[in-house]
Formats: sequence, structure tokens, C-alpha cells
Amino acid sequence: VLLAEFGGGSVQAGGSLRLSCAASGSVIHIQLMYTMGWYRQAPGKQRELVATITTDGITNFATDVEGRFTVSRDTAKAALYLQMNNLRPEDTAVYYCYGKVINTDYWGQGAQVTVSS
Repeated sequence: VLLAEFGGGSVQAGGSLRLSCAASGSVIHIQLMYTMGWYRQAPGKQRELVATITTDGITNFATDVEGRFTVSRDTAKAALYLQMNNLRPEDTAVYYCYGKVINTDYWGQGAQVTVSS
């Protein structure tokens, strides 16, 4: 399974960006991808959870993005989305798409999001 992110870029504080992730490869594995989500890694920091969503639509958000970010997925299109509103400079990071199939984790190559004050 390959995951590819789209939609990163630069924005001023208070602005919005939408990230997309497309999954390709083994159809069976993609269908078994119960949990998908987004992680981010800022310079000098560890990778951290941003949001996850299951095929049942159950979502989980990091405390500092809850209420500002929305995660959604289109299972038929094997796609994942992250709508980011009211962005802050501290949201600056490389954002990674993530998917889990049974005991195997899949990661995208990352998309840079830069928020200027």
C-alpha cells in the first residue's frame, strides 16, 4: 500500500489548508485499513498524532487541534482528508498520512505545512 499526501503549503496565521491523502496498491489491504489518520512532525520534535478516523467514522483529535481541524475519509475512493482552519504558527510541521492494516503501519512521504505569524 502506498499513501501520498497532497495540499500542503504556506499560509498566514488564521488561514486554512486542506490536506488530502490517496491510498493505492493492494485493494484487499486498503479495504482492511480500519484506522487512517494524520500525524505531524515539527523540526526538533517527535512525530505526534493529529487526528485519526476509523471506517466506522469514529474520530480522535489531539487536544490542541480539536475544534480547528476536521478529519474525514472516503472509503470508496481510498482517500483521507484533513481540513485545517484557524491555523497557528505552532501548526507548522510536516504532516504525514497514516494507515494501519492489522499489525502493519503505512506512512506517506509527508507534506510541509508552514504557518506564518
